[in-house]
Amino acid sequence: MQTLVVKIGTSSLTNPETGHLALATVAALVEVLCQLRHQGHQVVLVSSGAVGIGCTRLGLEQRPRHMALKQAVAAVGQGRLMRIYDDFFTSLQQPIAQVLLTRSDLSDRSRYINASNTFQELFKLGVIPIVNENDTVSVDELKFGDNDTLSALVASLVDADWLFLLTDVDGLYSADPRTQPDAQPIAVVERIDQLEDLQVQAGGQGSRWGTGGMATKIGAAAIATNVGIRTVITQGKTPANLAKILGGADVGTRFEPHPQPITARKRWIAHALTPAGRLLLDAGAIQAITEAGKSLLAAGILAVEGDFHSQEAVQICDRSGQEVARGLVNYSSAELQQIQGCRSEEIPGILGYAGAETVIHRDNLVLSS
Repeated sequence: MQTLVVKIGTSSLTNPETGHLALATVAALVEVLCQLRHQGHQVVLVSSGAVGIGCTRLGLEQRPRHMALKQAVAAVGQGRLMRIYDDFFTSLQQPIAQVLLTRSDLSDRSRYINASNTFQELFKLGVIPIVNENDTVSVDELKFGDNDTLSALVASLVDADWLFLLTDVDGLYSADPRTQPDAQPIAVVERIDQLEDLQVQAGGQGSRWGTGGMATKIGAAAIATNVGIRTVITQGKTPANLAKILGGADVGTRFEPHPQPITARKRWIAHALTPAGRLLLDAGAIQAITEAGKSLLAAGILAVEGDFHSQEAVQICDRSGQEVARGLVNYSSAELQQIQGCRSEEIPGILGYAGAETVIHRDNLVLSS
């Protein structure tokens, strides 16, 4: 038994010209997911499409740009989307559940654990959860940004074995195959950093009705592989590819998992939390945390940026601003501005009380991949 997270984008679910649902694709996807579930796999579907379907239902010719209108349209489309999924899954006697998430649901540790427990109970009941961002209540600073990122975070949350990103192309290419016929397919990506140059070429906003693009899928693969989840980008119009890939076929682009994935708590710190500020460090401190596995001390801090409290997440950057790690701080930004560059034994005299010896303990520090 394996845990599979399958994300399908708006470009695969709908007709790109009209925005209407591609019912044949939905039916094929549902059939494959039911087959995988009956084989004993635990399956999660992360589905886009609510805003696009809402636009079609309301007769809108383009995706809304203003937040309030987008949220209203999502509320219209989400109900319709779930109704269609429920009809198809019910015809195959497969129970489903709707799970709507916001970034704040995953950034709070207790809510994160509760969400994880809910998914595990749904798996025990034989249910396929269908996940989407809760667009009707999300605000910009608490949004995932796209369902590719959401699917990677959900895969991490449920400790998935596989993340499948279904899109409108059959994999990752050296360039956009829709505009450059000589683009070469990439079958396997051993390390995400091999694609640094390609990420620039892979930018874009996806279809007229969607928000994603190949760059967001590479970003999602980076999150998933960093926590040990094998990731595949493949054609969404042919869901039967999922079973073929699980059977060993080379279909689409496969991203190999990191050989030393981070722990569950560090997964939460690295990917579920939104940094509230950043710390700029000197070269010695950077070397201590990246090469020697040390905790971060106040003496190595050159500058403190942002307004944050103790136990919030911050980015840890070198002198130039390049992020090298993330972690949970033991001091607020106001406290750190007083003690930056100071030795640990000087802190009580500066603050007037004995604080933590470390600014970020190594157990709460995650190196950037």
